[in-house]
Amino acid sequence: MTHHSDLLVLGTGNAGMAAAGIAHREGKSVTLVESRDVGGTCAIRGCVPKKVLVAAAASLDVIARAGEHAITTGEVQLDWPALIRRERTFVDGVPDMFKSSILNRGMTLVTGQAVFIGPNAVEVDSETYTADKIVIATGSEPATLPIEGWAHTVTSDDLLTLETLPDEVVFIGGGVIALEFAHVLIRAGARVTILEAAPRVLPRLDPDMVDTLVDYTRSLGVKIHTGVSVQSISRQEDSFTVDVVIGDEIVSLNANLVVNGAGRRSAVEALDLEAGGITSDRGQIKVDANLRSLSNPSVYVAGDALATSPQLSPVASYEGRIAGENAILSAGSTPDYTTIPSAVYTVPAIASVGLNETAAKAAGFDPVIKVNDLRDWRSAKTYAEAVAFAKVLIDPETDLVLGAHLAGHGAEEVIHLFTLAMKTGMTASELATMTYAYPTFSSDLKFLV
Repeated sequence: MTHHSDLLVLGTGNAGMAAAGIAHREGKSVTLVESRDVGGTCAIRGCVPKKVLVAAAASLDVIARAGEHAITTGEVQLDWPALIRRERTFVDGVPDMFKSSILNRGMTLVTGQAVFIGPNAVEVDSETYTADKIVIATGSEPATLPIEGWAHTVTSDDLLTLETLPDEVVFIGGGVIALEFAHVLIRAGARVTILEAAPRVLPRLDPDMVDTLVDYTRSLGVKIHTGVSVQSISRQEDSFTVDVVIGDEIVSLNANLVVNGAGRRSAVEALDLEAGGITSDRGQIKVDANLRSLSNPSVYVAGDALATSPQLSPVASYEGRIAGENAILSAGSTPDYTTIPSAVYTVPAIASVGLNETAAKAAGFDPVIKVNDLRDWRSAKTYAEAVAFAKVLIDPETDLVLGAHLAGHGAEEVIHLFTLAMKTGMTASELATMTYAYPTFSSDLKFLV
């Protein structure tokens, strides 16, 4: 049987829901197809549940620094199983909530794996679904590495349902997932090692900001090895051995848990893109500036399924809206990523917006670079901050902020002030002469520009 709608959306995460919302607003018929839990990665397997664990780690961090405030504390322990149960309460019921939202708006929801059988058609469990326009918003999935024994690794999905805290954890890969969960696990009482093949962890971020975070992370007891080559993962009765080349030596590391920290890739392999006339290169769908497939004009791509843009849930919503508007309204909108902030939720966090030094110079700027170690500033000392760093790039010709990179010092919140300034065209001088509530971390901004 064939079912037709104006818009067919593959995926019910942030990108898919945003695209569907545009079509529904315009009175169009919408069908959404979901191969996993309705609601997508962020709400069920990513941002939301992960932040519950990060919040617990932040509480432990505050307690650990209580002595700096003349507070005497006794022995503090984290009840890991209870924390996981609390975190699960943020996820339980979410798929049903999304289902209700879809159905209550008169949209059709189909569960199962969609496979293209033509440029405007997919098949799901032997049923055919066609549409005038299609938005691919299937999200991302954990990347894999060609390492012997890779099947022994677990993913961040598994960490979010881990009922027993392991004694020893090894992350293979030094990306966002590894750093964020390392800060949770080390404070919970586990021993943590991160193995990264590249010369640096978080290689796409500002190196000075990352170095600040790495130094502090190591001070917590996390072992970070870069420039290494993992040879194999083998299993014993109740543990694993990771053989890795560090320097010129092969080292065997024991672990109760080996975690895939290699990042994520677009989840489009199962779609049979070729059958849909959709050109891709190693899983990267080729699109134009309007997020439209270069080879199939009926198809748009948004969110983590679009491998070339930042894999962030707000970006997915942003791209989903653009894809929906272009598909339904022929709006011709193009995404602008220049003022989208990002954060790594370690404890404390790091955050960035705009260009780093390398990108700024590649773009033809000769920026004024203002770097500050804020640990001795009154605001940081008040809260006994161990990490407080800022690097701001300013165009000397226009006085506009080109980029900001913060570590600690309320980074994940303060970064939005820089984002607002960049988005609205406020100059560094205007930021510096604003009146801020004092004393706050935000009030330090006037001295960072």
